[in-house]
Amino acid sequence: MSAATKKTTTKKASADDEKMAKALVEAYEKLKDQVHKVIVGQDDVLEQLLIAMLARGHCLLEGVPGLAKTLMVRSLAQAINLSFRRIQFTPDLMPADITGTDIIQEDKTTGHRELVFEKGPIFSQIVLADEINRTPPKTQAALLEAMQEHDVSVGGKTYHLEEPFFVLATQNPIEQEGTYQLPEAQRDRFIFQVLVDYPSRDEERQIVEQTTSTFESALKPVLDGKTIMQCQETVRRVPVPEHVYDFVLDLVRMARPNEESAPKWVKDLVDWGPGPRACQQLILGSKVRALLRGRYHVTTDDIEALAHPVLRHRIVPTFNAEAEGITVESLIDRLLKEAPKKEEAVM
Repeated sequence: MSAATKKTTTKKASADDEKMAKALVEAYEKLKDQVHKVIVGQDDVLEQLLIAMLARGHCLLEGVPGLAKTLMVRSLAQAINLSFRRIQFTPDLMPADITGTDIIQEDKTTGHRELVFEKGPIFSQIVLADEINRTPPKTQAALLEAMQEHDVSVGGKTYHLEEPFFVLATQNPIEQEGTYQLPEAQRDRFIFQVLVDYPSRDEERQIVEQTTSTFESALKPVLDGKTIMQCQETVRRVPVPEHVYDFVLDLVRMARPNEESAPKWVKDLVDWGPGPRACQQLILGSKVRALLRGRYHVTTDDIEALAHPVLRHRIVPTFNAEAEGITVESLIDRLLKEAPKKEEAVM
């Protein structure tokens, strides 16, 4: 087999994987129907949240107050039938308030005292970190081990979190007083930074009508944790053509100002670029997106569709770029235009 042939060959899905992929598409449609009983619009946000979950990632949602970010996460947890806890981040929140702590308990029969670990709210399958940028970095760091390793270490002991485990965090982009910027290491732990925008006029009318009347809707679970974990395994087996890998590597490496291959404008406008995790998340997220669209292979269209949520929190513009009003979104658009893109192979 020639090298050119290898680049256009994709692995055929097994019968089990095809069955799981088809079931996932059906479950996704049912999931949207359930969530839309409460949430009006926001299809892109909902899709990105589900992609993050199936890619074993975490999401950072950013939007002004009143756009139902918290309600969407809560509704999603109900529709997937996972345990859910909400943590309201405040300046006085301590790490132990998140992870839990050892407390002294006395056995009433023997009078013997011992340390017993009292689990914190992080011990849930979906954790909503509400207004995560309102707490100091020391407390924010309490999430790092849980997000990366799915473990919590307290008092020299390590406790494993129940799978599947996701952190969905929200932050307000306009209010700066009393907030703490997330460290780059923590921002990089999120597969996506999802922008929650204002609804359209028709959507806003429907929101107003529902929330100012006696309208009520109970959500029914359409997915469970076991199915989510099976889907996560199926996602890992989705093949990726060589030209898609090349496109991802070129796109991400072009965004690093210290790379020799980076365009001159990147060196002038970008202070810090994305690391290897950006490539990993682009590939994983695109695998999920392909499955949700009934395909068992990834295309460059999948990469382009997820480039903004994957890269927007991993690119730091220079002071000059910000002074000139150049946004991260425009930088990503320019990268997508200039990254070398080969023709899609015939599947």
